[in-house]
Amino acid sequence: MEMRRYGNTDMTVSVLGFGGAEIGFRGASVSEVERLLGSALDAGLNVIDTAECYKTSEELIGQAVSHRRSDYYLFTKCGHTAGLPGEHWQPEVLEASIDRSLKRLKTDYVDLIHLHSCSLEVLKQGDVIEVLRRAKEKGKTRYIGYSGDSDAALYAVQTGVFDSLMTSVNIADQEAIDLTLPEAQKRGMGVIVKRPVANVAWRTGQRPEDPYAVPYWERLQVLDYDFLKGDFDESVGIALRFALSIPGVHTAIVGTSNPDRWAQNAKLLEKGPLPAEQVEAIRRVWRERAGKDWIGLE
Repeated sequence: MEMRRYGNTDMTVSVLGFGGAEIGFRGASVSEVERLLGSALDAGLNVIDTAECYKTSEELIGQAVSHRRSDYYLFTKCGHTAGLPGEHWQPEVLEASIDRSLKRLKTDYVDLIHLHSCSLEVLKQGDVIEVLRRAKEKGKTRYIGYSGDSDAALYAVQTGVFDSLMTSVNIADQEAIDLTLPEAQKRGMGVIVKRPVANVAWRTGQRPEDPYAVPYWERLQVLDYDFLKGDFDESVGIALRFALSIPGVHTAIVGTSNPDRWAQNAKLLEKGPLPAEQVEAIRRVWRERAGKDWIGLE
């Protein structure tokens, strides 16, 4: 598994990371997560990403692999109440959320906390940023970041206070490649790509039942990439390698509750980054066919 230095931090991360949303939302068992993450860690995974609002995800990760805490970098997010009293983005809610995450994850600290896709307006008020700064000062997190897209992500990058950006980049979501990634790269920020395989929206050849994947399905009908019409596994590999071939990207987070899926995805990356001409061909299709209103999706 290829490793990349994560921006200006002291972390060297696996290019394929684990996203914890699916295990929480699909109600995976502790034994399933133990098998999934245990085998992935053994195979070279060292990035586990989760969030305060992914239902039981944090608890599952804590129960399954907290005894291997030195084997991975642990990332989480804050901002939503997710059962706490108060309203989203209240400083008190963020502070309580961070403490709850540490308890759930069975750890004294996380390596990185992202603000969880708050709006540009909330960012400009500054209170949420101060909460993360205090958490860093108190040793609850080593680094702080912003997770989100479009103008809010650009503002977050330009503040210069964040160590990390988590943003959407894939064959159907390329706004960040021009808007935010050059700015993040200029500042030496670590960059995590979320939704790197566009929710595999083309999997069945029909409109997905999952509403989360529908916008990408609709975009892909317009983009009409030739490589999506061939072998399915090969198409997933091309999509994943595309996201990891973009300058400034360090790791891509893929979520699954299937204990065998991480190894399958890792195998797809054995060919390394896409050739430059193939990346450019995908970018050219985007520039020619993408709608003007196709902003980054949360």
